[in-house]
Amino acid sequence: MTNDIPEERFRSLKEFFPYYLSEHQDPTSRALHFIGTALIALWILLAIVARNAWWLALVPVGGYGFAWVGHAFFERNRPATFKYPFYSLASDFILFWRLLVGKERFRP
Repeated sequence: MTNDIPEERFRSLKEFFPYYLSEHQDPTSRALHFIGTALIALWILLAIVARNAWWLALVPVGGYGFAWVGHAFFERNRPATFKYPFYSLASDFILFWRLLVGKERFRP
């Protein structure tokens, strides 16, 4: 895995998002991120509807598990989650939405 996270600090999500997209070019990785984010939404919804907080225990599995598999085996890069946790999380949801509505493709 390469450590290709830029040394400069991103000052905004708008600055970060193009970098995020460049690190998510592989179609399988994008699909894994999409599935993981969809599962997060499903499990949060189930926790609310079922009034059972145990569903929330699965959120890290969906949120990190699928994404990290995508980075390790398909992108072959290191996730920016550790250096930019909030921008990365927000970007995951932005990419999910853009894939859902067709503004981004699974195959860039």
